[in-house]
Amino acid sequence: MLTRVVAVLVTAGMTDASPPGVDPEEFLLAMAEDTYEMVAGLELVEPVILSAGVPDLDDIAWPGTPVISITSPSEAFSALPYGTEAVVISADAPDLPPLLVGKLFRELGRAPIAVCPAEGGGAVAVASRLPLPDWAVPDFDEPDVVAALRRQAPGRRMVATGPGWHRLRKPADVARLDPGLEGWDNTRALLS
Repeated sequence: MLTRVVAVLVTAGMTDASPPGVDPEEFLLAMAEDTYEMVAGLELVEPVILSAGVPDLDDIAWPGTPVISITSPSEAFSALPYGTEAVVISADAPDLPPLLVGKLFRELGRAPIAVCPAEGGGAVAVASRLPLPDWAVPDFDEPDVVAALRRQAPGRRMVATGPGWHRLRKPADVARLDPGLEGWDNTRALLS
């Protein structure tokens, strides 16, 4: 039976996106909660939160959602407790449309790895059949993560790409948030 897991990856470095006058820890928690709320609202997936050095993430999780501590984002896929397919989403994409997560799962029908590339480099999300292939070492902050994964792959067409999106990595990136999109209520409230 197919079990799909969607994990929100939260790292301490994500506080760097906090605009002037906004508490960095509050901003990080707002982004993480908005990303998690989108994931938790998806049908036919199991949500998980992965914490790389960020405390208090149990406070944003719905009852029954695993909150797993990891030491590094490179452990994201190996830390997942179960599943046959998984998407790991960077928590600094609070307005990510749910449709893009579905497109990554669809891409897994033709490749063992699929990437939602980030504007400006890196990845917003990485999907994989589980377990993660031994050859794959996804790095969300690699400038050209798709090219890097394709170099690691043993054959052509092992890494698919979906539509790209944006991450909030520095204060100026807040301008990329689309006020017309639903969701990202916590980040929106903190910025207003």
